[in-house]
Amino acid sequence: MGTSFGAPSARCRQCESCPLGADCFPGSMEAGNLHELEGLIEHTAPVHAGSFLFRQGDPLQHLAVIRLGTGKSYSIDREGREQTLGFHMPGDILGLGAIDEERHPCNAVALDTVTLCRLPFRVAASLSARMPQLQAKLFRLLSRDIARATQLSCNNTADERLAAFLIGMADRMASRGYSASRWQLTMSRMDIASYLRLAPETLSRMLRRFQEEGLVALEGREVEVRGRERLQAMAAAQGGLDQARLEAA
Repeated sequence: MGTSFGAPSARCRQCESCPLGADCFPGSMEAGNLHELEGLIEHTAPVHAGSFLFRQGDPLQHLAVIRLGTGKSYSIDREGREQTLGFHMPGDILGLGAIDEERHPCNAVALDTVTLCRLPFRVAASLSARMPQLQAKLFRLLSRDIARATQLSCNNTADERLAAFLIGMADRMASRGYSASRWQLTMSRMDIASYLRLAPETLSRMLRRFQEEGLVALEGREVEVRGRERLQAMAAAQGGLDQARLEAA
């Protein structure tokens, strides 16, 4: 089963002016290294909502940065149940979880129209050995992925997990130049419930309660954070705020 990252559309020659800036592979590289790296990065053609970015078991061929759009990663257990593992936004790198076995351990799909910048993994591994900035970037992202997985395994309350998710989303939106208090969700409530290890009906009750308490306002998929300080205090319990900050990094 081949990878579904999408067909290449063009070599990237615009890294220096890319709006992702330090969030992408090049980061703050020196001019010489940047020129070499950007000659190896490809844009993919747009991948539309519901299409696979990669499938579980696909061989690792590329590391890819989301340039536009959002996606989610998920696994399927032996009983056929889906477990959402993460939501991915512009600047997030996909494929790091496949480095150990060189096969993707989960699925990833587009939640809306997604374009990617991708770099062959073996090229990335070779370049990182002589480009300290690229190596540091990959190490930091690997560390962030481990921290996210660890946080979800902690015994946080449902309120703490939901508060950390909302603060994390707010900070991730702000770090990408959008409003930190009001945004449109691209993921479904079913996906959010799965990610937070909650039953969908439990999440719905919690969101109604958060709305009644003035913490958030909800209209369809539009979310407005109104009680940030209280949410931050809830998220800070048992390290939830640290997770929210990692989500924004």
